[in-house]
Amino acid sequence: MPELSPVTGAAKAGRRLVVRLRALPRRLHEDLWASPVDPLPAPGQPGAPVWRPVFGMLLILTSAAVALFHVSDLVPAGAGIPAYVVLLAVLQSVALVAGMSRPLYAWWASLVLLLVSVRLTEPALSDLAPFPSLPDIALQSGALFLLAIRVAPRRTVTALAVSLLVGSLAATAATTQAHVHVLDRASLVVVAAGGLGVAVRTLRVARTQLVAQTELTAEERARRTLLEERNRIARELHDVVAHHMSVISIQAQVAPHLVEDPSDELRENLAGIRTSAVQALTELRRVLGVLRSEDGCADGARHAPQPTLDRLDELVATVRDAGVDVTAVATGDRLPLPPGVGLSAYRITQEALSNVMRHAPGARARVEIGYHTAAVTVRVTNSASRAPVPPAAGAGHGLLGMHERTAMLGGDLVHGPTPGGGYEVVATLPLEDPS
Repeated sequence: MPELSPVTGAAKAGRRLVVRLRALPRRLHEDLWASPVDPLPAPGQPGAPVWRPVFGMLLILTSAAVALFHVSDLVPAGAGIPAYVVLLAVLQSVALVAGMSRPLYAWWASLVLLLVSVRLTEPALSDLAPFPSLPDIALQSGALFLLAIRVAPRRTVTALAVSLLVGSLAATAATTQAHVHVLDRASLVVVAAGGLGVAVRTLRVARTQLVAQTELTAEERARRTLLEERNRIARELHDVVAHHMSVISIQAQVAPHLVEDPSDELRENLAGIRTSAVQALTELRRVLGVLRSEDGCADGARHAPQPTLDRLDELVATVRDAGVDVTAVATGDRLPLPPGVGLSAYRITQEALSNVMRHAPGARARVEIGYHTAAVTVRVTNSASRAPVPPAAGAGHGLLGMHERTAMLGGDLVHGPTPGGGYEVVATLPLEDPS
């Protein structure tokens, strides 16, 4: 590609400069007047300035003190105080206080009042007094600080440049006598006030974002925990459903041999049943492969039969070997449970006992299984902990998994502390599909 000539490059740079200069008035209007400032967070929200009442009181006291010094600068000793002097001091103090809620307009007001104050104080100040006066510097710095904590840094830099320009022109133009000029030190104070305001705003924004990110992280952790528990439940239920589908397939294959001279229609229907069962099993295996793609369990553990309440004694013995004083009782006529109900009842009992071991060391536990006509109830209670409870590490699956299992079966789960300082978990699982 041919290189651009220096003349062409300079022309393009000139055009870009012209475009930026044309856009400068609009940008200044937006930065210094039209664009809104950051809203103050509501009480209780992230970043809410809890120091606002104290800061406001200090602001009022500071503005009142500065106003008194201003009056002393404008009025000679022993002379009466003119009304315009009191009005000027009050207006500057009000502008500073108004910066708490309307920082942009308060900064403009302080800038106008700075010009008026400089013109009034210049003839009245002695040759040895600093010029601009200390109250003018303090009020302008305060107004700029209140603006800086509510607007973007770029807007603060623009306002700072305007403040320095206006202050310099006001202090050097149309002076009537020699003064001890402190423009260099005044500029440093104003710049420091603006920089401090930018730092405070940056800290507040970072803290607000950190709180919001923490809330999002907690929500994401809870969501991930919920999905992991649902995947675990889906894997277990797959094994139950796959067992029944295998039985259906085998029965459909064997059924024609149990009938003498079966008709072609019966053979065709049974073949269709077996084909549908085999296809369902194939789809289930595909789903199981997806769910178990990141499962770190060994193959033997993956394909082991899913436990039911028939293994409750084994579970209780394992927990007892771990050092927990646990007893198990069953009430009612023991009935064969649907596989999903039996699996969920076992898992709820297992998780409740695990919570006892984790969160109530040294406590006694009791497991009660109630068999009823239409439901089975699982009740796990424990006494108060006899040892210090170790802090929980991370987000657990316990109660979340119990809720998921009971909701899946249309049951009900109740849990909470007991009067003696222990804890109780009661799950009611219907034996039939409530739908």
